[in-house]
Amino acid sequence: MKVNECTVHELEIVYKPKFQRDNLEKITNSMGAANLLRKSYNENTIECQEEVIVLFLDNANHVIGLQKLSKGGVSSTVVDTRLILSVALKSLASSIILSHNHPSGNLVPSEVDKKITQQLKDACKLLEITLLDHIIIAPGTGYYSFTDDSAL
Repeated sequence: MKVNECTVHELEIVYKPKFQRDNLEKITNSMGAANLLRKSYNENTIECQEEVIVLFLDNANHVIGLQKLSKGGVSSTVVDTRLILSVALKSLASSIILSHNHPSGNLVPSEVDKKITQQLKDACKLLEITLLDHIIIAPGTGYYSFTDDSAL
C-alpha cells in the first residue's frame, strides 16, 4: 500500500429497540429507582460481593434498559466510564442512574464513590447525557442517594 492510499470503510448506524415504549417503567424519584435496582441485585451475593448496575433512561425518565457492569470483591469493583457511556450512546439514553451495593451495609459513600460519581457526571455532560443519581444499595432495605444526599 502506498502512503497516500487509504481505505476507509463505511459505517452504518442502525437502531432497533427491543421494547415497547408504552410498557416502560418510569423513574420519578430516588426511592423508585432504588426499589427497581434492588430487584436486579443477586440476593445470594449482595452481602458479600460488590456489583455495579446502571439504569439507562429516555428523555421522559422511562427505563429503557439496565447493564450489570461489573462484579468485584468484598469492598470494591470496577466502574468503567467508557463502557457505561458506550451503552448510553448505543441505546440513545438521555440519562443514567449509577448504582452499586455496599455488602457491609454501611450507606456512607466512600471518597472513591464520590470521585467516581463526579468523573462520570463530568463525562456525561460532554455527551449531553445526565447522570440523574448514584444510588448505593445495602442489604435489607437501605439505600443512599447522591441526588437526595441522604440515606433511607
